[in-house]
Amino acid sequence: MSQTAPTPAAIPTAEPGGASAGPGGRPPGTPRWATARFLRHRAGARSGRQVTAIVGVLALAVFMSSLDLFIVNLAFPYIGSQYPGTSLGSLSWVLNAYTIVFAAVLVPAGRWADRVGRRRVLIGGLAAFVLGSVLCGVAPGVAALIAARIIQAAGAGLMVPASLSLVLAAVPPRARPQALGTWSAFGALGAALGPVIGGSLVQLSWRWVFWINVPVGLAAIALAYRVVPESKDEQARGRPDLIGAGLLAAAVGLVALALVKAPEWGWGSAAFGGVLLAALACGAAVVVRSRRHHSPVIELELLRSRTFSGAFAASILYYAGFGAFVLNSVEFLTGVWHYSAVVAGLAIAPGPLMVLPFARVVAPRLGAWLGGAGRAAVIGCAVNAAGQLLWFAQIQERPAYLTHLLPAQLLGGAGVGLAIPSLLAAGSAALTPARFGTGSGILNTARQVGTVLGVAGLVAILTHVSRADPIASFRHGLILIVAFFGAAGVIAAAFLTRRPSVPAAPAAAPPAAAPSATAPPAATPSAAAPQVATPQVAAPPGSRDRAGQVGLRALGSDATTRS
Repeated sequence: MSQTAPTPAAIPTAEPGGASAGPGGRPPGTPRWATARFLRHRAGARSGRQVTAIVGVLALAVFMSSLDLFIVNLAFPYIGSQYPGTSLGSLSWVLNAYTIVFAAVLVPAGRWADRVGRRRVLIGGLAAFVLGSVLCGVAPGVAALIAARIIQAAGAGLMVPASLSLVLAAVPPRARPQALGTWSAFGALGAALGPVIGGSLVQLSWRWVFWINVPVGLAAIALAYRVVPESKDEQARGRPDLIGAGLLAAAVGLVALALVKAPEWGWGSAAFGGVLLAALACGAAVVVRSRRHHSPVIELELLRSRTFSGAFAASILYYAGFGAFVLNSVEFLTGVWHYSAVVAGLAIAPGPLMVLPFARVVAPRLGAWLGGAGRAAVIGCAVNAAGQLLWFAQIQERPAYLTHLLPAQLLGGAGVGLAIPSLLAAGSAALTPARFGTGSGILNTARQVGTVLGVAGLVAILTHVSRADPIASFRHGLILIVAFFGAAGVIAAAFLTRRPSVPAAPAAAPPAAAPSATAPPAATPSAAAPQVATPQVAAPPGSRDRAGQVGLRALGSDATTRS
C-alpha cells in the first residue's frame, strides 16, 4: 500500500463518543490529513487490556454506589443502639436521604458530564463520595450522619451516569455488549452483596460500613485519572438550563420521597397525593423549559425514541422487582428462619455469583443470536419470574436452604445477569455520542426510582406480618415481585423486540477514487446507458432536498429506535 497521506474520501469516520480535543475530533494543530491515524488510535486501537482496565475502573464506581444503597440496612440496629432514644423514623432517614438525593441528581449530573467532561465529573463524584463516607464514619449523632449521607448520595449521583457514559464513549462498539454486561453486573452485585458485606462489617463496628469506601474510593480516583480517557460533547454551546436541572431534580426527588414515605403515610393519603402532584408540576415545568431553552437539561426528542422510552419503562418495573426481591430475601432469612446477619448474607451470595458470568458472557451472545438485546431482556425477566414462582411454591417456615431456597436464588441470579445488561444495551443503543451522559442519567434514574418503588411496596406488605402465619405475608410479597418482573417482560416484549427495519435506499453513487491523469470524464445524462445491473431513475427537481430534510427530521426524532 502507498504510504502517502490519505485522501479525504479515505479518512474513516470518528468512533462515536471518543475523546476529542478539537474541531473534527483531532487535537488542536493536527493537520487534516492526520485525522485518520488519530481516530484509529482514539477509537479502535485500544488493546484488550486497556479496555478491560477502563471497564474495571468504571464498574468499581457503580459497585460502590449500589453497595452503599443496601449495606446500611443491616447496620440500623447497631446505629440505634449507639444513639439511644433515637426513633426509628429518624433512623430511616439515614437510608431515605441517600435514596432521594441519589435519584434526584442522576439526570442533571449526566447532562453536566456531557458538557464539562465525563471523567472530570466521575472523579468529582468519587471525591464527594469518599468525603461523605469519612464524615459518616465519624458522625457524632444521627443528624450529622444524615447530612453526611446527603453528601455521599450527591457523589454517587455524579459518578454513576458519568461512569456509564464513559463505558459507551471509551469502548469500541464491538466490545460494548460485554463491557455493558460487566458494568451492569457489578451494579447488581453491589446491591445483592450489600447484606453480605454489611453483615460482616457490623460485627466490627457499624462505622466500618462507611469507612470501607475510603480506600476503595481513593484507589478508584487514582485509577480513573490514569486509565480512563476524557470525553465530552464538543458541540455544546451556551449556558445550560440550570433552572430546568433544579426542577428535574425536585421532580425525581419528590417522587422518591412519596414512594419512601408511602408505607407510613398511606398510599391513598393526602400527603402522598400532594407530593406526587408537586412532582408532576415540576416535571411539567421541565417539559415546558426543555421545549424553549437552547440547551435543555433533557432533549425531548430522546424521550420520543420507542426503544429508549421502552427501556426506561421496563427498567423501572424490573428494578422494582429486583429491589423487592433483595429485601424480601433478607427479611425472610433473618425474620422467619432466624439466620444471623452474616449467615443470611452468605445464604444470598450464590445468586449474585451467577450474575457476572451471565451478564458478561451469556447475555451478549444470547442477544446476538436472538437478533436484539431486547429479546434477551424478555428472557431474563421470565427467568426471574420463574425463580420467584418456584420459591412461592416451596417457601416454608422450617429452614430447608439447599432444597428450597438455593434453586430459586440461582435462577434469580441468572435472570438478573440476563435482564439488566440487556435492558441497558437496548436503551443505550438509542443514544447519540453527544448524549451518552444524559441518557445514562435517565436510565439510572429508572433504576433508582424502580428500586424505591419495589422496596416501598414490599414494606407496605411486610408491615402486616402475622406471628401465627408469617409465611402468608411473604407469599404476598412474592406475588408483588413476580408481577413487577412479568410487567417488565411485557413492556420489553412490546417495545424492544422489533428487528431493525432497513428502508429501501436510493442507489448510492460509486465510491470516490483517487484522481488519475488518465481517468475518463464522468458520464453525462446524455451518455449511453449505465453499466450497472440496477437501472438508475432520475429524481424530479427538488426531491433530493426534500429527502434530505425528511432524513434530518427522522434522525432528530426517532431514527435511533433500532435496538
